[in-house]
Amino acid sequence: MSKSDINTAKDLEYSGSNSNSNYPDQHTAISRRSIMKIAGASGVAGLIGSQSSTVAAEEGSDEFDPIEASVSDVITSIVDGDETAHSVTERYLERIEEYDDVLNTIITLNPDALDRADELDEELSESGPVGPLHGVPIILKDNLDTGDLPTSAGSKILEDSVPPEDAFIVKQLREAGAIVLGKANMDEWAHGGAPGGGYSSLGGQTLNPYNTDRGPAGSSGGSGAAPAANLGVLAIGTDTGGSVRGPVAANGLVGIKPTLGLPSRTGIIPFSTNLDVPGPMTKSVSDAAIVLGVIAGVDPDDPKTYQGIGKTREDYTKYLNQDGLAGARIGFSHDFLGGNPEIDEKIETAVSDMQQSGATIIDSVEFPTEMLESIGDIYYPIVETELKHYLGEYFESLGDDAPVESLEDVIEISSESDFPIDDSVLERLESAQDRGPLTDNDYLQNLESGRGMLQRVVDQIMEENQLDALVAPTSDCPAEPIDPDSDITCESTPFRTAIANITGYPEVSVPAGFTSDGLPVSVSFFGRPFSEPQLLKLAYSYEQKTEHRAPPEEFGSV
Repeated sequence: MSKSDINTAKDLEYSGSNSNSNYPDQHTAISRRSIMKIAGASGVAGLIGSQSSTVAAEEGSDEFDPIEASVSDVITSIVDGDETAHSVTERYLERIEEYDDVLNTIITLNPDALDRADELDEELSESGPVGPLHGVPIILKDNLDTGDLPTSAGSKILEDSVPPEDAFIVKQLREAGAIVLGKANMDEWAHGGAPGGGYSSLGGQTLNPYNTDRGPAGSSGGSGAAPAANLGVLAIGTDTGGSVRGPVAANGLVGIKPTLGLPSRTGIIPFSTNLDVPGPMTKSVSDAAIVLGVIAGVDPDDPKTYQGIGKTREDYTKYLNQDGLAGARIGFSHDFLGGNPEIDEKIETAVSDMQQSGATIIDSVEFPTEMLESIGDIYYPIVETELKHYLGEYFESLGDDAPVESLEDVIEISSESDFPIDDSVLERLESAQDRGPLTDNDYLQNLESGRGMLQRVVDQIMEENQLDALVAPTSDCPAEPIDPDSDITCESTPFRTAIANITGYPEVSVPAGFTSDGLPVSVSFFGRPFSEPQLLKLAYSYEQKTEHRAPPEEFGSV
C-alpha cells in the first residue's frame, strides 16, 4: 500500500447494503473515536505529555522496536534496564496514533495505560517483575468486561456501559503484569455481519493491514488487525464458531481456541455460554503459550473450569519443541479443501512440510457426510437460544446502569431507521429472539445429542488412526473484500471451525504463507480435550521450521 493509498484509506466512505442507513464513513468513525479514546486529552501525544514521569524522563533509550516484538523481547528490555514499562507503552501508543486512523482497530483507548506502566516500573524496582507479562502492552476484544473502561460488544447501545468489574481472565492478565492499551473493535454482538468482517455500529469498519480493501474477518476483527500491525504485542479474542481463528488467519497471526473449561468465561458478554471461549491472538506460538498459561485455571464462578483441574498447566512453554513434529501422527482430511485453490495449495505444502519434519501423515481421513451437513443445524439452535437467554442475564449484571434489559430491547433500538447496524446481524438477532427457552427440546437435543455425535466422530477418527492431531485450513477463504459489490468470491466449504466449538475441543492456528496477492494463509492443529500441550508442540515445530509470519509492509516503524 503506497502513501497515496493510505491517504485514500483515510478518506474512505464505506456504504453497505444496510436498509436502515448507510454505514458511517471513515471520517465519522474516526472523529467520534478520537473523542471517545482520550477523554480530556487531544490524541496520544497529549496523553503521553500529560502523564510523563520521572522514570520516563531518565530513559533516553531508542533501542526497543515494537515491530514483531515478542513477550520475551518486552520483558527482557524492561528487566535489563534498556527500557521501562512506561517507554515501551509509549511506543505502542505512538503506533496507534500513527496508524489506527487508517486501520480503525481500537474502539476505546485506555487513558490510564501509562499510569499502570509507572506502577509496574516502581514494582520492578522494589520487588522484581510481577508476572510473566510484566509491562507487556495488550489489546482486549470489546466483549471482555473491564471495570475501568466501557465494554460494548461493538454496539452503540453499550457505548457508555462500564461493567462493575473486570472479567476473570482480564484480572488474570493484569495480575500477570499486562498493560491494557485499549478495547478492540469487533463484529457487533460477536455476530458476523458486513463483508470482510470487523464492522460494528460503534466502531465502524476495521481494515486489514495486509490489504486495506479487505476486512480483518470476525468477530474478533480488531483483535486480529491490531497486533498484526504491531499496535500491541498481542490481543485477546473470543471464539464461538471461529471468531479467534478466522481473524488470525486473515491477519497472519497465531491463535488458540482452547478447550471449553480451560479459561474462564465469567465477565464475557455472552453469545453462547456452551460454545464461547476466550483465546490469545499473537505473533508467535511461544507468546500464545505464555498467555494460555496466564488465563488457564479454575474460576469459582465458572463451573466449566472445574473440568480442567489436573489438566491445565501454568507453563505451556515447556512443551515447545522445535523437533516436535518428529514421530507425530497427523490426520489430514480433504473434506475441508475446495474453498480457494491457493489456500488448498498452501495447506498441501504445509502437510508436506510436516512430513519432511518427521511426522507421519494419514491423508485418508474422511468425515461422515451426514456429520458435515449437520454442523450448522446443530450450531445455530444452540447459539441463538443461549444468546436470547444469557444476554438478558448479562444486562442484569450491569445493575441499574444497564441501558437495556433484553435481546428484545436490543432489537427494538437496532431497528430504528438511523441505527447503523448491519442488516445480517439484525436478522440473526431477530432469529435468536424467535427461539424458545432453555428447556426447548430442539435446543436440548442439539446441545446434548448433537454435541455428543460430533465428539464421538472426532474421537473415533483419532483413535482408529492413533492421531496426535488433525490438520486443516484455518479458513477456506482469504481475507474478504469490504466492498459488498466486489466480484471477488470464494466457495465456502463445510462449517469446519464450529466443530471445535460444538465439541469443546482445542485448536491452534499458525501462519502457513501468503497468497499471490499477499494475503495470509493459516493451518490449524485440532485435537482432543485438554491436548493443548501436544497441539502447541506440533504448531511450534511447524512454525519454527517454516517461519511464515511476516508483518504488513506498510505499517513499519514510526
